[in-house]
Amino acid sequence: MIISFVAFLLMFTVIGLLSARKSRGTKHDYYLASSSVSPWLVGLSAVATNNSGYMFIGVIGYTYMVGLSAIWLMLGWITGDFLASQFVHHRLREQAPKTAEVSYVGILSSWYGDRHHGQQRTMGIISLIFLLAYASAQLVAGSKALQVLFEWPSWAGATLSATLVTLYCFAGGIRASIWTDAAQSSVMIVAMGLLMLAAISSLGGLQSVYQEMSQLQGFLDWYPSDLAFPGVAGGILFAVSWMFAGLSVIGQPHIMVRFMTLKDSRQMNRARCWYYLWYLAFYAMATGVGMLSRIYLSDTASFDAELALPTMALELFPPLLVGLILAGIFAATMSTADSLVLSCSATLTHDLLPQRIEKTWLMKVVTVLVTLGALIWALGNSQSVFSLVVMAWSGLASAFAPLLLFLCLGKRPTPSLSLIAIAGGLGCAMLWRWLGWHQAVYEGMAGILAGLLILTLGLQLGYRTQLPESAPR
Repeated sequence: MIISFVAFLLMFTVIGLLSARKSRGTKHDYYLASSSVSPWLVGLSAVATNNSGYMFIGVIGYTYMVGLSAIWLMLGWITGDFLASQFVHHRLREQAPKTAEVSYVGILSSWYGDRHHGQQRTMGIISLIFLLAYASAQLVAGSKALQVLFEWPSWAGATLSATLVTLYCFAGGIRASIWTDAAQSSVMIVAMGLLMLAAISSLGGLQSVYQEMSQLQGFLDWYPSDLAFPGVAGGILFAVSWMFAGLSVIGQPHIMVRFMTLKDSRQMNRARCWYYLWYLAFYAMATGVGMLSRIYLSDTASFDAELALPTMALELFPPLLVGLILAGIFAATMSTADSLVLSCSATLTHDLLPQRIEKTWLMKVVTVLVTLGALIWALGNSQSVFSLVVMAWSGLASAFAPLLLFLCLGKRPTPSLSLIAIAGGLGCAMLWRWLGWHQAVYEGMAGILAGLLILTLGLQLGYRTQLPESAPR
């Protein structure tokens, strides 16, 4: 088990280190790979970044608890993601070279040519806080897997993951992250597929699986029992709210930056094909494994549901394949953690500091410091991976998605209106969560709708920026 696990980790690390040979030593190369990445690499990298430790640990744990109704997370999430990609991704990719910015926040705040420093710094602070929270959740996910399989203390897995992420991010920046993401995508989907097939086979086939699940009260219900409204209306609202969770992808700097590295915006459809084919297959298998784990691990009172996958792997597989599963979990956490760390680094060096950092070696130092910050947060974290990821995901989306949608529509909100919409959307989402309503309806839906409403009303009242002479029209 240790041999197979270490072998995969070494493979990922070597791939990341080899990417340094392609480095051009510029900030644009470190953060955007000189916009030279092939569509298949962009697609696999984006899906690996999206399908993080949240999928291996969080989604499987959630499905273990609620059963079939978790399918609406998958259907809603992928549908919303797909609809957003039809409209936003290629426009963001085209805008990146026009603004000459290397960060997601920088592009949004300089969309029409002028840099709005106050807006950029405010967005940078919000981005940094939630991205760090998100990164810490990935390190926690890795530590949970090692805790089950090797009985290591909780800090050991997080520290190992942070060390490996630092190594290849330090070596090759986002190119290293993308190269390793492609390898990690393959390991992740093979690991999940093997586990699902082994579980079904050991239970005697699909018919036996269905019969055992039918005996669990409410496990095969189409909708959860704690809906905001009873009946079909509540079910539709639940599904639509998770569609907003998918649409929230456009507010995630660490994922959207992948599409900004694409060699040519005309290749966006090819990148999206790779992304969605992999995404559908992986998410469907993760949901299936989550449901199967409930049959194997039925003591819900004393069991941490987020440990379902590694625990089931121990029961089903010989040590060599358990090492593969563990490598898959670690691949998922690292593929997202490295992306988050680099996005935080870009925010610090180009959005927050009074003087931009242009030297690559200083950017690498900042990357190391960001990783250390995420590790410290992870070691002190007490929330579940699922809860922390959804909070970070909805916070970023509520703050940034409404503004990006309006910019892609050609609207020109003033910096003050943009900031009000950012604060309003984020505040609404966090209030929604604090009140506990997120148990029934995803808080990002409320936050995004609030931001869109504020921007619509503000533009109607005339809070519209006049374009400078040199701005793209």
